[in-house]
Amino acid sequence: MRGMGGFRCVARPLSGAGGSGRRVPAPRPGRHRPALQRRAAANGRGGGGPAGGCHPPGDGSAETGSARAVAAPQAEGRSRGGGGGGGGAAEQPPEDHSSPRLRRTERPHACRPVPPTASMIAAQLLAYYFTELKDDQVKKIDKYLYAMRLSDETLIDIMTRFKKEMKNGLSRDFNPTATVKMLPTFVRSIPDGSEKGDFIALDLGGSSFRILRVQVNHEKNQNVHMESEVYDTPENIVHGSGSQLFDHVAECLGDFMEKRKIKDKKLPVGFTFSFPCQQSKIDEAILITWTKRFKASGVEGADVVKLLNKAIKKRGDYDANIVAVVNDTVGTMMTCGYDDQQCEVGLIIGTGTNACYMEELRHIDLVEGDEGRMCINTEWGAFGDDGSLEDIRTEFDREIDRGSLNPGKQLFEKMVSGMYLGELVRLILVKMAKEGLLFEGRITPELLTRGKFNTSDVSAIEKNKEGLHNAKEILTRLGVEPSDDDCVSVQHVCTIVSFRSANLVAATLGAILNRLRDNKGTPRLRTTVGVDGSLYKTHPQYSRRFHKTLRRLVPDSDVRFLLSESGSGKGAAMVTAVAYRLAEQHRQIEETLAHFHLTKDMLLEVKKRMRAEMELGLRKQTHNNAAVKMLPSFVRSTPDGTENGDFLALDLGGTNFRVLLVKIRSGKKRTVEMHNKIYAIPIEIMQGTGEELFDHIVSCISDFLDYMGIKGPRMPLGFTFSFPCQQTSLDAGILITWTKGFKATDCVGHDVATLLRDAIKRREEFDLDVVAVVNDTVGTMMTCAYEEPTCEVGLIVGTGSNACYMEEMKNVEMVEGDRGLMCINMEWGAFGDNGCLDDIRTQYDRLVDEYSLNAGKQRYEKMISGMYLGEIVRNILIDFTKKGFLFRGQISEPLKTRGIFETKFLSQIESDRLALLQVRAILQQLGLNSTCDDSILVKTVCGVVSRRAAQLCGAGMAAVVDKIRENRGLDRLNVTVGVDGTLYKLHPHFSRIMHQTVKELSPKCNVSFLLSEDGSGKGAALITAVGVRLRTEASS
Repeated sequence: MRGMGGFRCVARPLSGAGGSGRRVPAPRPGRHRPALQRRAAANGRGGGGPAGGCHPPGDGSAETGSARAVAAPQAEGRSRGGGGGGGGAAEQPPEDHSSPRLRRTERPHACRPVPPTASMIAAQLLAYYFTELKDDQVKKIDKYLYAMRLSDETLIDIMTRFKKEMKNGLSRDFNPTATVKMLPTFVRSIPDGSEKGDFIALDLGGSSFRILRVQVNHEKNQNVHMESEVYDTPENIVHGSGSQLFDHVAECLGDFMEKRKIKDKKLPVGFTFSFPCQQSKIDEAILITWTKRFKASGVEGADVVKLLNKAIKKRGDYDANIVAVVNDTVGTMMTCGYDDQQCEVGLIIGTGTNACYMEELRHIDLVEGDEGRMCINTEWGAFGDDGSLEDIRTEFDREIDRGSLNPGKQLFEKMVSGMYLGELVRLILVKMAKEGLLFEGRITPELLTRGKFNTSDVSAIEKNKEGLHNAKEILTRLGVEPSDDDCVSVQHVCTIVSFRSANLVAATLGAILNRLRDNKGTPRLRTTVGVDGSLYKTHPQYSRRFHKTLRRLVPDSDVRFLLSESGSGKGAAMVTAVAYRLAEQHRQIEETLAHFHLTKDMLLEVKKRMRAEMELGLRKQTHNNAAVKMLPSFVRSTPDGTENGDFLALDLGGTNFRVLLVKIRSGKKRTVEMHNKIYAIPIEIMQGTGEELFDHIVSCISDFLDYMGIKGPRMPLGFTFSFPCQQTSLDAGILITWTKGFKATDCVGHDVATLLRDAIKRREEFDLDVVAVVNDTVGTMMTCAYEEPTCEVGLIVGTGSNACYMEEMKNVEMVEGDRGLMCINMEWGAFGDNGCLDDIRTQYDRLVDEYSLNAGKQRYEKMISGMYLGEIVRNILIDFTKKGFLFRGQISEPLKTRGIFETKFLSQIESDRLALLQVRAILQQLGLNSTCDDSILVKTVCGVVSRRAAQLCGAGMAAVVDKIRENRGLDRLNVTVGVDGTLYKLHPHFSRIMHQTVKELSPKCNVSFLLSEDGSGKGAALITAVGVRLRTEASS
């Protein structure tokens, strides 16, 4: 019971029985009487000491396996001598279990003084004597086994060593010599609760072999129905040949299926094979070495799945699909992961010991890829095989190892696992007896026999109430006739040995938890550990001590321990169920995304159709109905280097308007010098009258001329007007329609150059020579052509997309004349508006088009340009979420918001330099709480959509360059494409994929791509310069 201030009130027993139901053995005659008389005489401590009173609380009640460890514990027990901190710095084994808490009904005021009587004083002296006797024995054992009592400082050092060993095991360079092998399991995902199906699980790893049928139905609270059968694995099969072993497994499986009448079903099988294996995929396991007394020949170095399949095929009476091979530790994690999706660590502390956890794939050098996670089977039993634990191993550990089947191997396991703890205690007892410290020096044949003292005996002796009684019985069975203090000593030996085990396992698990926390980049880790194993489950003190030590070693982790039920068997079924779920999801995802995969033949067909549409746009007879309009720009030449002079350029294409002064100098050293100023266009001007809009533009020009001090001479001007126009000459462009939020009246159907000239006249301040009305794509081509004379194609892939190129005048039927060249503004965004791309458009393309401002228009642009790619991705993500593939099936409000997934996020997410944590952070900004698997799928979707865009763009460009080559009757064409646009510039893969596509589809063209700098402004000035040059040439 608890007293004031968090203390626990405890009364010492009033009789030898101590209220515990356990008889306190009387001391042997003569052995301790002098001490008793001495202590009784020197009773200066009186009744206030050993008799009772308020004491600080001890360990409290034992924790359950599923209790969440969240607070650092109080120091437990009394400080012992000779141990340097004992079983850890805080808890000191063992407690005085002869002093149980009193029940509240027996003594409501446990701390109130009670008048002593003669019988009470006698009882107190007896209890005091017993406590002092026990203390003496404990101190003696503590001193004798000093080396087994590990301080927290030592445990933290072991954590550091193990963390280093883990890193070595994950490294390609150090793995061959690493003792902790860190084996990839190819289990990439824990259960998400949606698993369902009928599975068989095989569990081979001990003296018996278990087969389970596991039926999973996720509809009703994750219902799992299991039936199992255990088959013996005889010694002659364990030590026989590999074919005998797997024939036996196949025979047992056949029997199991026969009894349940499921031989005709080809059920998926999960195989728990609890031995160290090398895996390169989930359904393959190459045995590294046998352990646990298995020695079947011809199996080490072989794939156990192939051996089992061979045995099944040899029988021929049933078929089985072995989907996954797992280690029992992985099975434990997966079983618990089905109940708790935060479970990412598996731990076994039983006959053997091992741990697994979910590691970031980018840290696993032995597996290709760096996205996602994979379960790593640490095989930590071999920790220390390289000598790294020599400073904490004792003579007893070395003796255990010498007498084992695998000397020098699994040294950590031999210090902590259930197979060895009983034997460790026996060796200690033998040595102490030989030195006369126990059993009055008596040594019996039973005590000298290996295996006569088991770990189950350790558990029995350490029980709270009947521990000393059990010790008496067990030691009597060994023939050593123990005294009371012998029993106390043996109990304390057991405690020190099991406590060391719990501490060491806490240290290694602590290293794993720290690694998980570091991987996640979080200051505090919250996770669940799935646990199995007889030592953890059945030892009365083990789990409590282990949890306490772990809390001290990793105070920044909140850990829930979840006890596994049918861990390794059910776990194999769960791995199989997850593999099946992932395979089914993968199939459906691949089926959906397959519509975005374009083969070379499909791309050649797109190229062919683009070429046909180009011809329709160039011909007078078909031009009006053509989707790709092929508009003449009246730019008849690219710069030849003789251009010279000062030119004004206007750039109108959005809410900002730019005025530029471009100084072009010819000669040996050609230069282009630019000055510009940006002006805003208010919304009321954008949507007012045409006169107001062009008056505002002229006002901005006037301000710029004053700013530059050049108002006076009549300067030539080029007008980049980035709206659809029908040009009738270089200096005339009739506006077809406003876009981008402009709605100024009295402009559509009018020549924008005339509207600009009229506004200049109204101002009566200056005059300008409007030489050219320019499309931004043509401006891009001209800018690059000034730097590279072979540039005859312009391409923009940004918010929108368009292309232009130099066409033979004889092919441009919309313009009189058939000599020379003319730049054609393709307006290729409308490719497919006539339905010619419907066979490659997906349901997501149709959705994006349906909800756009111009449904049914610009269909090609909507498949390749930056304005739409993010929206295509968003629609796919919604569909995948509805199907339960993403975001746990929960469609968030942000995901429903049109336009939230901007194309810039595609560029960021697809960056090779970006780890998944950063992808998750981007999704978090969008209000999308993603798991690691979600992030991988989102990245995959982004990649598929942007790749298709680049390929389609490449197919269109291949049609253009091949037309130029064929126009000129060349076997091989060298040509440069001037490119601008944010998608091309900023996306990490778009340009590379597009270039590759052009190369594949137009093998007779050597195509170079040149990035345009300030294409639309500088280009307008260059077109103006070329126009002035040609005009001068014509007049002369």
